[in-house]
Amino acid sequence: MKNIFIEGIQGSGKTTLMKSLYKKLDGYHMYFEGDISPVELAWCSYMTEEEYQRTLVRFPDLVSEIEKHTIKEENHFIVEYTQILTDTGGFHHYMEQYEIYNGRRLFDDFKDLILSRLKNFNGTGNLFECSLFQNIIEELILFHCKTEEEIISFYREIFEVIKQKNFILLYLYSDDIESNILKIKKERSDENGVEMWYPLVMRFLNNSPYGKKFEFADISDMIAHFKIRMDLELRIIKEIMGGYSMILPAKIYNIEDVINTIED
Repeated sequence: MKNIFIEGIQGSGKTTLMKSLYKKLDGYHMYFEGDISPVELAWCSYMTEEEYQRTLVRFPDLVSEIEKHTIKEENHFIVEYTQILTDTGGFHHYMEQYEIYNGRRLFDDFKDLILSRLKNFNGTGNLFECSLFQNIIEELILFHCKTEEEIISFYREIFEVIKQKNFILLYLYSDDIESNILKIKKERSDENGVEMWYPLVMRFLNNSPYGKKFEFADISDMIAHFKIRMDLELRIIKEIMGGYSMILPAKIYNIEDVINTIED
């Protein structure tokens, strides 16, 4: 059994691919974005014991829910707080401050945390969504303003760690990013048809140091950013992870061929 990382630009079908593989591969465990994961911390709080205990005191009515969505990892507590449904005012905003993304950590601290968790990870038979490229690369571009060469160098270090973890990277490639983005822009709306995803992502982009410097004015700028990211991710695959990767045409691959490659 392998550790399968699934990546691709937004709207490329990562979740669909992971669910399809899960149905066909016996004994695998799925980690969606936002789940407590042994390799990723996106959409989770990463707290010291003092911070965690302070949170329990601050939100006494949520203690059982918080504990249900928490694991302890060495000296820290990881809380998948976005999966806690509550009307308690300020809870999600409060927990957000303990994420490791969105410029909340100095670059060296962020890098050390990513590498140390990958080094400490052991096990096989896992499906990981957005745990190798998407969140890390967005953090490096948008909040630490790293150059392409600096990001490539970072991934050379990551590869030296994960190449020992029996992994394969499945990358969903699309030559029509614009259509994918326009589709999810429309689909990810509320029951009244009000777009939810697009304005949220635009605020996220423009609130970053990179966005404040270059400004994302409209959807064409967003699409251009995702194109830059996809090209960088493909370069990482080509130059560093080629022998451990499979590039799939988004949404038109043959799932049986994918499984045969995984099981070889």
